Amino acid sequence: MSLSFTHSYASLPPILHRSLALEPVAAPRTVIANLALAKALNLPANWQETLLNFGGKQGLAMAYAGHQFGGFNAQLGDGRAALLAEIGSGGESFDVHLKGSGATPFSRNGDGKATLSAMLREYIVSEAFAGLGIPTTRSLAVVATGEPVYRERAEQGAVLFRLAKSHVRVGTFQYLAVRKDIEALKSLADYEMARNFGKAPEGVHKYLWLLEQVISRQASLIAQWMSVGFIHGVMNTDNMQLAGETIDFGPCAFMDVFHPQKVFSSIDHGGRYAWDKQPVMALWNLTRLAEAMLPLLDEDRAKAIAMAETELEKFLPQFEREFEQRFLAKLGIFERHESDADFVAATLQHMADTQSDFTNFFLALNPDATNENSPWHKTWKARLADQPQTAAEATMLMARSNPLLIARNHRVAEALKAAEVGDLAPLERLVAVLKHPFDQALRGSDLTTPPNEQEEVRQTFCGT
Repeated sequence: MSLSFTHSYASLPPILHRSLALEPVAAPRTVIANLALAKALNLPANWQETLLNFGGKQGLAMAYAGHQFGGFNAQLGDGRAALLAEIGSGGESFDVHLKGSGATPFSRNGDGKATLSAMLREYIVSEAFAGLGIPTTRSLAVVATGEPVYRERAEQGAVLFRLAKSHVRVGTFQYLAVRKDIEALKSLADYEMARNFGKAPEGVHKYLWLLEQVISRQASLIAQWMSVGFIHGVMNTDNMQLAGETIDFGPCAFMDVFHPQKVFSSIDHGGRYAWDKQPVMALWNLTRLAEAMLPLLDEDRAKAIAMAETELEKFLPQFEREFEQRFLAKLGIFERHESDADFVAATLQHMADTQSDFTNFFLALNPDATNENSPWHKTWKARLADQPQTAAEATMLMARSNPLLIARNHRVAEALKAAEVGDLAPLERLVAVLKHPFDQALRGSDLTTPPNEQEEVRQTFCGT
C-alpha cells in the first residue's frame, strides 16, 4: 500500500467537508508507533517521518450532526480532527485521521488540540480491541507536539494518527437530512456502500439493504463489547460509525467488578450509556439513522417508515442471539437451548450478587471441579452435562472465548501517568501483552489482577 495525501471523501458534495491547512506544531516527536500495523499495511519505510511532517499539509474536516446524550445538535463536525490521507490497495482503503491536530471550521471556539494522556488512552484501548478481535478503528502512532494544552491544568499536547475503514457516522447522515439535501444524501450512501459494504443483491432496494447491513453490524458489535465487559461511555449518534468499527475511545472502560448499570463517563449522570443500556441505545441511534434515510427508501413517507421499521425490528433478536451465544461460549456451552436465555440472565445476576470480577469470574470456572456447591454452579454443571462435548472440549472453548487480559483501568492509568513524565516502559509493556489477550502464559501476571480499593478507577474522561 502507499500513503497518498489525497482523499476520496473530497469527491463528495462540498456540504460534507471543509478543506484546511494543518497547523505546524513546535516539536513533533513520536511517542509510540504501531510498527506491526504499519508492516501489515506495507507502509513505506519512511512512514513515520512522513507523518511527523503533517504541518502545512492539506486536511479535510468532515461535517456531521449528532444527538449528544439525547439532545440534537445540527452542526458538529470535526472540531479537533482532520482526514490527512488515504491508504488503499486491492479494493480496501483506510482513512488516516489526525485527532488533536488543531482548530477547524467546526471547532466552535475550541483550540482543536488534544492531550497526550487522552491520545495514548485511545491508542491503548483501540489496540486492546484489535487483540480481542473486536471490530475497531486502529492507532498508527501518537505524536507529541511539544506544545502545552490547557484543560483543568496544563498538559502535554499530542496528535493521534487513527486508521479507520471510514469516518462516516450516523450523524453524517443526520447532517444532510436536517438540511433536506437529498442528492448529497444519495451520494453519501452510495460512497459508503461502495467503500465498505459492496453492491446490493440483484433486485434488492439498495438503500434498504444498506440500512439492514448497518443494523446487523451494530447488533454484532454491541454483543462483542458486552461480552468483554466494555462500556463505551458516549454512544452519541456522532460516535456510531456505519462501517461497524468501534470508534472514539473517550470516557470508556472495561468493568472490573460486574454491575449491569455500571457507568464510567464523568458526564453520564443519568446512566444513559450504562453497560446494560448499550443495546437499547444502539437501536435508538439506528432509528435516528433510519429517519435520516427515509427519503432514500420511498417517496411515500408512510411506506418508507414501514420499510425502516421492518429492518429495525431485526436488531434486538440478532443482538440477543449473538449476546447469548457469546456468553454461552464463555461458559463452555456449544449449542444454544431454548432455556439458555434464562440461564445467561441467571449467570449475570449471580455475578452481580457475588460482586464478581467480570473477567476473572469466567477464568476461574473449571468444568472438572467438584467442590462448587452454589445453586448457580450446580445449574452450570448440569448444563455442561447436557451436551455431547466433553469437559476437555468445554475447557478449550472457554479458553478461546475468555481473555485473560483486558485493558484494566488502573493499569491504563498507571501507564498514562508514567508516560506523562517520560517513562514509556509501562505503556509499551501493556500494549505488547494486549496484542495476545488469550495467551495462557498470562495467568498469574500482575496485569491480570483486579485493582485494590486505592487503585480502582471509578470515572473516565473524554479529554476534550
